Amino acid sequence: MDKKLILFGAGKIGRSFIGQIFARSNYEVVFIDVIKPLIDELNKKRCYKVIFRSGEDQVLLIKNVRGVYLYNEAEVAEEIASAEIAAVSVGASGLSQIFPVIAKGLILRYKTHGDRPLDIIIAENLRHAAQLFYTELAGCLPDTFPLKNFVGMVESCIGKMVPPVPRKDIGDDILKVIAEPYNTLIVNKNAFINPVPEVIGISPKKNIRAWVDRKLFVHNMGHSAAAYIGYLFNPGLRYMYEVLDISEIKDLVKETMIQASNTLVKIYPKEFTSHQMDAYINDLILRFRNKALGDTVFRVGCDLFRKLGENDRFAGIIKLSLNNNMPFDKILFALICGCHFRAPDEKGIIFQRDAEFENQYQYDIPKILTDVCNFDIIEDQKVFDKAMFIDTCLNDFRNGRITFSEMTGSTKSG
Repeated sequence: MDKKLILFGAGKIGRSFIGQIFARSNYEVVFIDVIKPLIDELNKKRCYKVIFRSGEDQVLLIKNVRGVYLYNEAEVAEEIASAEIAAVSVGASGLSQIFPVIAKGLILRYKTHGDRPLDIIIAENLRHAAQLFYTELAGCLPDTFPLKNFVGMVESCIGKMVPPVPRKDIGDDILKVIAEPYNTLIVNKNAFINPVPEVIGISPKKNIRAWVDRKLFVHNMGHSAAAYIGYLFNPGLRYMYEVLDISEIKDLVKETMIQASNTLVKIYPKEFTSHQMDAYINDLILRFRNKALGDTVFRVGCDLFRKLGENDRFAGIIKLSLNNNMPFDKILFALICGCHFRAPDEKGIIFQRDAEFENQYQYDIPKILTDVCNFDIIEDQKVFDKAMFIDTCLNDFRNGRITFSEMTGSTKSG
């Protein structure tokens, strides 16, 4: 078989990151997607541009690529049967569409190449992603299919930031994608059945759970915290670099990330030290402040049902902190700021699900903590008490009764 990656998802992460590093490592990359114009353009050009934006632009021409439409299931199955390795980067909402198609490909592969197991890199930033994939695929396969022995479900951490490409930068090229230069793909070393592929930027780790948690609870949490605090400070701030150029916000965001990282250092002492976490956080803040990238407060903060969800970046680390008797007040402050987040996109439109969030909850903090974050009002009483005190301070700030410094000082003392 050829050295070929079959990649479900020709979106921003798929093209700028996963496809890019494999193509530059001499793999043919076959994108599978539901957006037919993208697939048609990939097959027409057999290449695309990735622009790394940080100061001076670096333009990469990614070659040896093509595409297959997801609903051409027989063709997709043939590609799975003959691939060296597979990857998935479709977003959580797109997963249900691909499991039946992958299952058909695995059946064909087992029939034609039963001695060639397949590793699938799950590029989705989901906790417990491997178990989800095994469960969903098992439901699409015969009971006798040797799923655990034939398929390696490789969890990963996707730390690359890829904001939407401004229309003026796209022009007529729908394949062009703009991203930051960060190029490290952390993967679960223990999950590969085949040897770990020799690919640019791939970084195998034995305890992937720790690294997934670091990405979600430090990187994602800190990024969203900056958006939520920045919007509360000034709803007119549009870009993330504008938010983090304000020293009071930058310092508070850093303190919030450190608070989360301290919990992870306690949980994973063999993986992380405070010194390592401090360096990681400082690097992240530099990346968040990348002016050339043009990342927006809207993009980083939107999708409140997901980002304030029970196992996501805020509620998830607060629960871990509670279980390990670690402080969480700064993280909770950012979460409550998120409850007030209503930033629109460049057209002045609020994310559709966030409009639904507003209609359903307004600013009812206890109901959000119960329904969305899944805190228990009795068992987690101190979370509710702290949250209501924080919310009172936020409302005083929004109504001009106290300054930002007084608000943050009050929440610390409270």
